[in-house]
Amino acid sequence: MTTMTASHLVSRNVISRWSGALWSGALGLCAIVAVIRPAEADPRAVVELFTSQGCSSCPPADKIIGDLSRDPSIIALSMPIDYWDYLGWKDTLADSRFSARQRAYSRMRGDREVYTPQVVVNGSTHVVGSDRTGIEIAIGKTDTGTGVMSVPVTMSLAGKQINVSVAASKEPTASHGEVWICSIAKSVPIAISRGENRGQQVIYHNVVRNLLKVGDWTGRPESWTVPIENLTRDGVDGAVVYVQDGSRERPGPMLGAAYTSLH
Repeated sequence: MTTMTASHLVSRNVISRWSGALWSGALGLCAIVAVIRPAEADPRAVVELFTSQGCSSCPPADKIIGDLSRDPSIIALSMPIDYWDYLGWKDTLADSRFSARQRAYSRMRGDREVYTPQVVVNGSTHVVGSDRTGIEIAIGKTDTGTGVMSVPVTMSLAGKQINVSVAASKEPTASHGEVWICSIAKSVPIAISRGENRGQQVIYHNVVRNLLKVGDWTGRPESWTVPIENLTRDGVDGAVVYVQDGSRERPGPMLGAAYTSLH
């Protein structure tokens, strides 16, 4: 399934919270203290799947993301889009911000390739989401890119907050970026009663349920804290932090990322 529909970009100054229509959060800069349960560090790839409950081609891709989510060297994320809702089933996990992100990637690449299921690997290469071999090849290619996934990122829980640390750049080409934190639901079963997938129950893996901008990274070591209450909602049981070149409106290569369980 494909779409070429344009989308208005969300202002970079807007940080909203999924408990309502807006994302919001209060973020404070401080030193990391009382580190508890450190996250896995230095993964080699961030794999984003743009999927839809209304897309008959998507369930195989959703399963692949589930398989990849068990690989500690890969951070796999599901970002359900909303532009197929008119086909008879409104995606219960979708958000228009994910649709906007997918289109922003397309504009940065200079193509019009916006479809489901679509995987974007390390913020730069797109692959059909059901093509496991293509995804593995893309991971290998982007892993050799200068600066891609070269920045060490760590995340840990301490009481009611998450501590985020981004190290100094290892590559001169990776000297700035935006730091974002996602709360995720590791496994979400959905029974679909209408549309192209009617009668199926599909399990969605590492579904992004909340997204906050932590701050801007300038190539030097920096640390932040995020109150867990800014991320939690029903079903959330994990968190991912990523550093990405560019901005939300103009996303570039992934520079580093980390994952931690919240339970």
